[in-house]
Amino acid sequence: MGDLLLVRHGETEWSVSGRHTSWTDLPLTRHGEEEAKSLAPLLAGRTFALALTSPLDRAIRTAELAGITGAAPDPDLHEWDYGGYEGVTTVDIHRTRPDWYLWTDGVPPGPAGHPGESPDEIGARADRVLKRVDSALVDGDVVLVAHAHFLRVLTARRLGLPAADGRLFQLATGTVSRLSTEHDRPVVAEWNTRP
Repeated sequence: MGDLLLVRHGETEWSVSGRHTSWTDLPLTRHGEEEAKSLAPLLAGRTFALALTSPLDRAIRTAELAGITGAAPDPDLHEWDYGGYEGVTTVDIHRTRPDWYLWTDGVPPGPAGHPGESPDEIGARADRVLKRVDSALVDGDVVLVAHAHFLRVLTARRLGLPAADGRLFQLATGTVSRLSTEHDRPVVAEWNTRP
């Protein structure tokens, strides 16, 4: 059975400032492009049975710059929908909700009542992705290029943990992480790797 490689997209202006970024499709910064290019040696020499990206440009561009060919966009790899907190920093949220914590409190509806997502809703998306991944892992490695919070939830679900336990897996921009198996059980084999 192959490994599951998780690639977080490179830096954007909002990842630098700490603004929650879901549907706002910001480009990579110049540094973010360099981060993505630097991942190529970590992925070189691997043949992927399946390569998927978030449908957002920052993930697609990261895949291209990292040398991942043939990656297909998958809507389930989209970042957490932050609803009314899209573009807002945690510091700003704490001014009115000092005890707010994304992993337990979720997010309020956005403009025109557009709902944000709960950890369990993201967990359901992650479970759908993992179901597709499992059939491909039989034939080799799989790579997913996506976003911090989503990949953290996916990691928790892969390890059999509740979606909210994604809080345990901090994930930096422009990194590769690897989930593998040991004695037929999922494990974290590598985390937040940069060249």
